[in-house]
Amino acid sequence: MGMEPSPVTQQSRPEVFQQKIVELYDALFKDEEGGDKSEGFWTEFFLLKPDLATLRRKLGGLSPSDLLNLQNQTRSLFSRAIKCIKTGSAPADTHALDTLTVLLASVLSKKYNNPSSDIINVLAGLDEVDSVFTEFVAVLDNTIRTGRSLDIRQKAIKVTLSLTSGAYQTSLLSYFTHRDLFPSLMKFIQDTDSITRTFEPFTLLGLLANYNKFEFQNPYRLRLEDFVNEAAIQKIITSTGATCSRLRTKYVAVQNDLPEGWSLASAFGMLGLGGLIGAKPAAPVIDPEVAKKMFAELPGAEAAVLLATYDFVHANKLFCFNFVTLELEDKQSEPPIASFISLTSYLLEHAYISTRTSLYARLNLLTIRLLQNANPSLPPALPLPPPHSRRPRHATALLDAMIDGINHNLRRRLDVDLYALFLDILQRLIAHLARTRTRLPYHWSELFRSLLTLIRFMATYAADLAGLPRIDALQDALVNLIALALSAGEAFLPTPAAYDDLFYKLVETGDILVKFSEAYGLAKRPGCSIGTLVSVSAHYKELLKDGVRGSGVRNLTSAQVAQVIKQGYETLSIQTREGLDGWEKYREADERVFLKKVARAAVADAKMLVDAP
Repeated sequence: MGMEPSPVTQQSRPEVFQQKIVELYDALFKDEEGGDKSEGFWTEFFLLKPDLATLRRKLGGLSPSDLLNLQNQTRSLFSRAIKCIKTGSAPADTHALDTLTVLLASVLSKKYNNPSSDIINVLAGLDEVDSVFTEFVAVLDNTIRTGRSLDIRQKAIKVTLSLTSGAYQTSLLSYFTHRDLFPSLMKFIQDTDSITRTFEPFTLLGLLANYNKFEFQNPYRLRLEDFVNEAAIQKIITSTGATCSRLRTKYVAVQNDLPEGWSLASAFGMLGLGGLIGAKPAAPVIDPEVAKKMFAELPGAEAAVLLATYDFVHANKLFCFNFVTLELEDKQSEPPIASFISLTSYLLEHAYISTRTSLYARLNLLTIRLLQNANPSLPPALPLPPPHSRRPRHATALLDAMIDGINHNLRRRLDVDLYALFLDILQRLIAHLARTRTRLPYHWSELFRSLLTLIRFMATYAADLAGLPRIDALQDALVNLIALALSAGEAFLPTPAAYDDLFYKLVETGDILVKFSEAYGLAKRPGCSIGTLVSVSAHYKELLKDGVRGSGVRNLTSAQVAQVIKQGYETLSIQTREGLDGWEKYREADERVFLKKVARAAVADAKMLVDAP
């Protein structure tokens, strides 16, 4: 028989040493009646470095009703932290700001029966809320503006972002409209020593400027309109460009991880639309679900800054001008506008994967359209730009992005609003190039192929598409854009061959144009130029038939076809509608429903940024 184990060895070993601050968390959140903790307790509490992961876990484990039962403790923690920040003594103020960021993120993320009143009860109490929150916002404002270091000021911004993103659907945000944080946030941006510090205050401004902006005159929106500090504007633009570049890098990283064979052709093949672009699916075809999952996580939460970018562009012409023209001191670095357009291209390629991606993609298109209003060619496409200028490159990048968007989002439940923006942006760019007689070197044949593929798609799936809202306006815009290119091609296409190519593509699509027109009754619409396209196509079809008969061969060579097209100009009369190169002024109220959806997405992303350890 073996020896009995010693009673000493049977004693349970002590748990891993518990930090003193964790003991204080346990003492604070005990569900017990009684008054406030002692002064000594709070002094020690804020002098000790917080264990934010443990605090987050403890608060995360509490239900809304648990928090309401612990309201004496949570109110004490909230008010004591505010007092500590106001006093401004190191390290207690730092610890108080970090603690508040986690407290607010946790308290505000719960699903309450009565969100506004329950949150108020947990943090301040209905009787005290006005005085407590007025004081809280004033303390944050002063700390952001004149805190003892940039780190402290940045932490105060993070607390404000935590409250703003967490309480966005409650009445608490009205305290930020009563006390305007704009001057403090801009002072912080002016004082910062790096572009990375600019991201949070600018993202925060975007959320504040969107709060109930259709219901009342939002003071942050007015501040954006009046702002003229060019140095701060350029810092914001540089920071936004860097953020766009980081977001894009994540797309590139995922694409590099995908197996070979992922291409536009295989993507169309997966959707059963390979015939539309005359391409066979590449082999091996990858599992679309694998790709979808990888891309569904993108863009990262930093995309919330795109809302602020839209608002500043919408409100401020000086911001628009700088956004389009700013070059970085390091000439090897990509200008911010190039990073923005490039990210937009990736968002458009993957817009169909998630609602969130399509919201940000469409938001960026609205931003681009507003930039075009301020700078029609995005940026000015001078007939003879200086040798070092990148400006024509931005215009071609924009054309590339629109082609990507058109090609990648063909679905039977077509996103009509997204496609309307593609066509609107293209129409503005082509109209400006034609008006200024700027012959832009570009692979225009790819654009014309994409536009005619869209017509082919609409003709093929008329039964699915006919009932979609606003599809009529989209069809008119598509036809009128091609008619504009036909009538003004000599003014913006770089070579006669590029112009000939457009005519040849129309001839090839002749039967489809007729089918498209008949499927939707386009000939009856006074605002549609389908008659122009059909008559041009028919004119050349007849000439080509004559050419075949005259030469005695079954098929003409490409050189002979080109010759027929050139000769055909002499007998061609293009009857186009007036106003093909005009457009309606942007009215933000028309996008009200959409912009509210984007604001909700940006708020959710801001919460993720705050919650990130």
